[in-house]
Amino acid sequence: MHKIRNKFYSRPFLESLFFTQNKWHQHGVLLHTLRVLYYVVKKGYYGFIPAAIMHDFGKPVTAFRKDAEDFEFHEYSFTDHEEVSYNIIKNWSFVSNYTKNLVRYHYLIRDIKKSKTEDLDRYAKKKKIWESLDDDMHKDLELFLLCDDLGKGKKRR
Repeated sequence: MHKIRNKFYSRPFLESLFFTQNKWHQHGVLLHTLRVLYYVVKKGYYGFIPAAIMHDFGKPVTAFRKDAEDFEFHEYSFTDHEEVSYNIIKNWSFVSNYTKNLVRYHYLIRDIKKSKTEDLDRYAKKKKIWESLDDDMHKDLELFLLCDDLGKGKKRR
């Protein structure tokens, strides 16, 4: 797990919260979150509302510049932000385990696809997690990912 822990007043935290995150997100984390919430409600997936609000809590905390492209375009990477988001909410008694799992695994599908070609150890770990989840959670993660993608806006570059 990546160990970046930005302070709330740090430049990476504030820039990622309010400005464009990277080439896949047209908006900062705050507006992206509101857009995901909009699509969750628009599609009638009301059980996703809490996860839509909390799914990227860990992004500003984990924002870092990974490579030359990040520096060139003033963008950020967010390795394992979903696990950090989960760790923020995991002890909140008013949040259901279902929502905690949506937050924790909302990037799992994409992570499996990406790591299959880039990092076979990570792929094996993520695939094992996927296999431990039931079919209903698989379906819900697919639907949530759709809303998350819609919340990103149009791709740049």
